[in-house]
Order: sequence, then structure tokens, then C-alpha cells
Amino acid sequence: MRIYKTSLLYRALLIAGLVSLGGCNFSNEVADYQAPEPPPEPDYSSPLPVQDPLSTFDDDDELSADIRWTTYGVPYVKADNLESLGFGVGFAFANDNICVLADQIVKFNSQRSMYFGPNNPIGSNNNQNLIDDFGYLALGIRENAEQGFDSLSEESQALLTGYAAGYNQYLRETGVNNIDPTCAGQPFVQEITPIDLLTYAQGVALLPGASNFTGAVFVAAPPNQNYLPQPVAPTQQAMDLAPVHVEMPEPNPTEMGSNGWAIGSELSATGNGMVLANPHFPHTGNQRFWQFGTEIPGELKVVGGSLSGMPGIVNIGFNDHVAWTHTFSTANRFVVHQLALDPEDETGTHYMVDGESVPMTTKTHQIQVNTGNGLITLEKTSYHSEFGTIIKVPNSPLTWGTDPYGKDVAYAIYDANLPNFEIFDHWLAMNRARNIEEYRQSFVDYTGTVFNNAMAADEDGDVFFTDGSSVPNLSDETIAQWQGNTVLQGISASAGFPVVPGTSASHKADGKMPFSKAPQLLRNDFVQNSNDSFWLTNPDSPIEDVSPLWGPIGNQQSLRSRLGQQMLAEGGSVDGLFSRDDIEAKLLNNRAFLADAILEDLVALCMAQGENPVNTAASAMSVKPACDVLAQWDGTMNKESVGAVLFREFASEWSRDPQWQVPYDAEQPLTTPSGLKQSTAPLVLLGNAMARIQSVGLSIDAPLGEVQFVERALPDGTPSGNRLPWGGANNIEGGFNVFRANTGSDGTIYPRLIYPQLEGSNLAANGAGYHISYGSSWMFTMEFTDDGPQAQGLLSYSQSRNILSDHYLDQTQLYSQEPQLRPIWYDDADIDDNVIEQRTITQSPAN
Repeated sequence: MRIYKTSLLYRALLIAGLVSLGGCNFSNEVADYQAPEPPPEPDYSSPLPVQDPLSTFDDDDELSADIRWTTYGVPYVKADNLESLGFGVGFAFANDNICVLADQIVKFNSQRSMYFGPNNPIGSNNNQNLIDDFGYLALGIRENAEQGFDSLSEESQALLTGYAAGYNQYLRETGVNNIDPTCAGQPFVQEITPIDLLTYAQGVALLPGASNFTGAVFVAAPPNQNYLPQPVAPTQQAMDLAPVHVEMPEPNPTEMGSNGWAIGSELSATGNGMVLANPHFPHTGNQRFWQFGTEIPGELKVVGGSLSGMPGIVNIGFNDHVAWTHTFSTANRFVVHQLALDPEDETGTHYMVDGESVPMTTKTHQIQVNTGNGLITLEKTSYHSEFGTIIKVPNSPLTWGTDPYGKDVAYAIYDANLPNFEIFDHWLAMNRARNIEEYRQSFVDYTGTVFNNAMAADEDGDVFFTDGSSVPNLSDETIAQWQGNTVLQGISASAGFPVVPGTSASHKADGKMPFSKAPQLLRNDFVQNSNDSFWLTNPDSPIEDVSPLWGPIGNQQSLRSRLGQQMLAEGGSVDGLFSRDDIEAKLLNNRAFLADAILEDLVALCMAQGENPVNTAASAMSVKPACDVLAQWDGTMNKESVGAVLFREFASEWSRDPQWQVPYDAEQPLTTPSGLKQSTAPLVLLGNAMARIQSVGLSIDAPLGEVQFVERALPDGTPSGNRLPWGGANNIEGGFNVFRANTGSDGTIYPRLIYPQLEGSNLAANGAGYHISYGSSWMFTMEFTDDGPQAQGLLSYSQSRNILSDHYLDQTQLYSQEPQLRPIWYDDADIDDNVIEQRTITQSPAN
């Protein structure tokens, strides 16, 4: 295969501070939108050979899977067909995490209120269960699954059917009273169907999009009409429901993020491909990863990790020939259309399309609600347009009626993942890829990665990047009108997502953007991403000519992105080339980019200040004690690092009031902004940090491991008291191996341990420190060798959420001892040498 090659000039230029790249920020003043030219198709020397189809169902309808559990509770499932493979994976997953999936099935089937009442958490009076139940019904997730199952490929149907059977087999064998005590004996834990799983997968696909708009859907009612649901039976009294408070939805409320590298033959010490995978996800809830391996002898063999409930497909992992990882992308998975209401219609339920009045359609939904004294049935109507479901965000421009500009408007959301039935086929194609050409072809054939950038390397050292997100396929003319409309540009900037025209049939999205329009790059040196846009995937070949719906170019890079680029530019230990040990060390070194950039100058400025006080938010104070601590700091966020806590709090202040000497320059995006302002302003930030730490009774010279910790909750949500010291950085200071607290919802109904935080800080308000519940999760580094794939990895929060499991805390304890990875077994002999439990599970047609 032909891929453009470059020298290592980039690394030399970056170190010298001479990298110069063009780019521009988006502007509301853009009037003439020029549609980008699609990237040229790679010139493959020969057509890709067609792979034989996978075996799907057994002729005798018997399910059988061999499961070998290795050290740390990692299952390897072997079966003769996809249905039996899904059967084994479903059984093994339920053994570890049945409560997570049981709750999610209830959630996306709109049954939370029936089992738990209207509020989540229970007693919070927020109607969240009611909001989500009606919201998912209005979005049609279950309806789509029921209507779409028969249209799935035979492979997808086999995986879903087998996985449901495996989950049910575990539940029957174990008994509902003997499972994870978090949900043991609960009536909502029931056997599931393939339709339940497909419904759940559709819900996952909406996590960065319409799923965040259930509140906006719930309160969407015509002007002057009540949005609250009403009881169906005349004899039932209306529930005393509190008003629903809806704020502007966030497309990424849990701050899903990641780092990903694919190292090619030009930067690999052996010339073989390597991958660094480092997803940053919540450590509790519905976005937990789970590690496993799968094999259909002679047809499929892959090892990796997947989000909860993925039926036998590996989301991030490797096979004999290709390895891949993902990061959360900047692409827009949805758009909101502004509709112009018909001025002649007093009800506010007609809108104008190409000069014609069109009535909204309605759907009536019913749910059962547990009042504590029995069930009642509530009913509610949702409103829909040809552009999507109607939404409303009170006290914002996204109203239904007269907006702040005097226009009569309504708004509708279009999510490109509603529905997305290509998820399983797409990842299955990745799992089977034999080289980068086949891996890339999976994106031509499918758009099932939902919200991810993808980076991959093959055994020959070819590497590839694309943003494989599902992006609404708006016409070039619609995008031009959006960019030339200063009102819509202003609303979009305020909302944080595109608010586009909806007054013509031509404004409707034509499904998803085709892969030919997606940002993509083939290389032999590297591709990388740390959640900034596609633009600087490789600075030697910036990606620029794509639709603005994929994200920005010319934008200032995050501190984490700059650290990743800097570590790549620094190279490896073998004449500047990377070994597998090198990329593992890069992942775990716990550097902080902000410290690399300004620490020396900050200490010098601080020492020059001496004992002279600075005016902080608390009082006039000397920052000399803080100077002394930072002067001894090793610049890392490791457990033993003294000064790491102080610098993090300084970085928190800096993030709100950065004191760069040289401002950002789009011509030098990897080296600016830079330098420290030579004034007392940085010292004020340091004084504020020092005062905050002392205000909660902590010492400014406490080692990070005495302040940063992992502590699990007991099944009732109360603290376990077992605190494990934790090394790791944070986005605030420009870390790569990122950890922090997640105090928002984790997507489940279960009680959680949350330490309330100080305003503007990750420190717990009670002085407990940094409680880790988010960050590096399923992480690994791997390389293709003459002996096959070789890899090390870790699932930082361990395989099982069952407090009674031997694998509830084992990998977590390993990392706590010292940030480290462990071997990932791929070869059968290695798997057999590390088996701790093995069994064959079967299910006959009679079952």
C-alpha cells in the first residue's frame, strides 16, 4: 500500500519551536461558504480480497461456548459461531456486571418510574425518571428497535440473540437473590430479549446527543399549555409533581475523553505498528469498560475491551494484524433546527416549510409510576416535525413561541444516531480487519462508531486516523445559510451546538455524512488525538478541508493535546524511535504540561517576591511557603510528589485566569500560548491555591498520594472506608494520564459515593482530598512482533462491580501500588498458562 512518507523533521522543528501551520477560526461573518473538496481516495494497488462470511447460527440451535478466565478475571470466550460467541460473552459479562445492564435495560425501556418512582436519586424531587421515561418514548428508541431488528444483518442478530441467552443463563443459574448485592432480589432484574439489547444499544448511541435532551423534550408543549403528564384514569389523582428545571443540554456532560496514538513504521524501533489506548471515562455507571477476548477458530480472534452490554464485539483492542483505539471527537452528532411558526395558526403547532404551513404530528405516551402506594398511569403528548422531535429550553433562545428577537419559532432536534443499526456490523468489521486497508474500508461500509475518532495501526506499520462519528448530512447550501446567519451563529455559540435553519425541505439532513466527507489521514509515522479536533492529527499534514460540522480548525489546543504532541516530538529511546516500553512510559509518566511550560519561571518569580505579601482572594499573604514547596517539586503527579497538590490548585486558578506571556498564535499552535507574565498576577493565583488547600485542613506540602485516592461505595452508597492512594494527573494541569472526580450522574439508578467539592476545585469540601471516579479506564499499549501481538494493559477500576467478587478491586490495587500495566494474553498457550477458572456453558433448544 502506498502512504505518503515524511522525515522526522516535525520532531526537530517542534523542539526548536519553529512549527508553523495555517488555520482560521470560524466567524459569524462568513457569508460565502465554500464546500470542501472530499479527500482523494487512496490508490490501492489491488482490490481488497473478500473475506469469507462468519458462521452465525448453529444448525441444531444449540448454544455452546468455552470460557477461560485468566488472572484478574479476564474471560476468553471460544465458540463455533457468532450466536454461541455472544452467548458466552453475555454470560461472562453478567457474572461481573449484571446490575449495570439490568438497570440500563429498564432505563431505555422507559420503566424507571414504574420501579423506582419519578425521582432519581430517590427523594430528590427532580422528576428525572419521569423525564427520561417520557423522553425516550418520545425519541422512539424502543420503537426503533422493535421495527429495526429484522433489518439487521444476520451477524448482528446472532450476536444479540446469543448475548441475551447468555445473560439469561447466568441469571437462571445464579438466581436473582444471589447476584451482586447492589441489585440482588430486585423485581426489575429480569431476563432480557434481543430487542431489549438493541434498545439499549440505541440509547448508548444517543449519549452524546439526543439523550441529553430528554428534559427539553419533556417540557416541550405549545405556548400556554401545561407540559406535565396527567393521570389516565378519572379516579386517579394527579401526582404532586414539582416543576421541571431545564438548562441548556450539554452534548458531553460526563466529559468523555481519551488519548490515542497509532505509531507507524517510521517511528517504531522495530518498524512494526504500535498503539497506545487511553480512554478517559467514568469509573462507575453505564460507561464502564470490560475486558475480554473472543475467538471463532479459523474465523475471528480479538482481544480488548468494550462498553457495558456490547454483545461480543470489541470496541478497543487488537487482532493478529490490526490494533485500534478511539477518542471522543469534536464532531456534531446532532443539529437543532429553528422552525418558523405559522403566523396564522393560534395554536403554535404549525410551521412554515417553503412557504407552506405544515402541522406538527403528535404521539401519546403512557407510563406507569410508582407512587409508594401503588402504581398509577400517566399520559403525555410529544410533538414532532419533519426535522425531528420538538424541544424547548426555557429562559433561552430555544423557546416555543416568541423568541428574544421577536420571532415566533419552535425548535426540533435531529440526531444522526436516531437510529443507528450499524454499530455491531461496523465494530465486527474492525475486529476482522487484516490490514489498514480493510480497517479503513469498514468506515466506507458503515457509520457505526457513533461518536468516536479512530486510530489504528497494522503489523506492517501503516497507521490511519478518521473521525468516524455519525454527523448529520446537511447540504452545502444549508451550511452556507447557517454560517451566514448572524442570529443562528450567535445562538449556536451560546448553546454549544449547531442551531441551523429549518424553513425549507432542503434544510433536512440526508442521513449521515458519507465517509468521503470525513476527516481522515493515512501515514507511516503517527496519528494521534487527545480530544481536540482532527486538525492536527499529524502536524506534518494538517487536515483542513472538511465541513465545519466535524469541528474547528485553527483553534487553540488543550494542554493535554500539547503534552501528547510534545511527547511524540521528543521521540523514543532507540535513536529517537519508539519501543513498546517507551509508549508505556509516556502513558504512565504523569507529567503536567503546564509545569513543563511555566514552573521554572513561576518559581523564579515567586522567589523574587520573597516574604512580600500579595493580595489574594482571602487576604494579603506571603506566598514564600508555596515557593519553597514548588521549588522541590519533581514536576509529576505521582503519589510521592510533594508540590503536586499545590500546583493542581494553582492550575485550577490558572484555567480561569491564564497568565501567558505570549498569546495564542494559530501559525504556531503547538508552541503558543507560552511563557509566564512577569507580574504579581501569577503569584495571586498561587496564593489563592495555597489558601484553598489550607482552608480544608490540608497541608500544601502533602504528597499527592495522601490527598488523591480511590474509595468505593458500599452497595447502599455509603463510604467503604478503604482509601487507596492514587497517582495520576488532571486536565487542569495538562496531564495525559487523567483522573478526577465525577460528581454528575453516572447514568444509573444506584446510590453513589460523592464527596461535594469546593467551588472551582476538585478538592472535597470536607478536606478528604481528591476522590477519583473518572479518568483512564481500559488502557493498553501494544506492538506487533514476529511472535504475534504483544501488549500490556489495565482496567483501572477492575472487571467486576460486584463487591463480593475477587475481581472487584484487584487491578485497582495493582495500579495504586504503582502506576503500571500488566500483561494482556493473546496467544493460546499464554492464556492456558494463566487460567484460573474454566467451563463450558451450553443451552439446548428446549431452553
